[in-house]
Amino acid sequence: MGDKLHPEIEKIERMWEEILRKIRLAGYSGNTADALFDIDEEEKEDALYRHSEKLAIAFGIMKTKAGTPFRIVKNLRVCEDCHTATKFIRIVFLYRLLVRMSTSS
Repeated sequence: MGDKLHPEIEKIERMWEEILRKIRLAGYSGNTADALFDIDEEEKEDALYRHSEKLAIAFGIMKTKAGTPFRIVKNLRVCEDCHTATKFIRIVFLYRLLVRMSTSS
């Protein structure tokens, strides 16, 4: 989260904004209840919207055809908001997504 070193980060962030716009139309709203930062609500939403798994999904959608299954594996648990956003993305974009924790350390 917060890493801007990827050569296509601007395209990825624009794709995420488009995804976010479409899933909001389908009923998604950010869940900041799990955000433990001492910041205001708008900053919490912005931080949640930039989680690495969401950006990874945006990259996957950019690079694959609709309906192509892909897997996002992380070394930390997936927050409730990312879990909910993934459900909406599956429905709106017709992708088969698996976002999960790595079983090895």
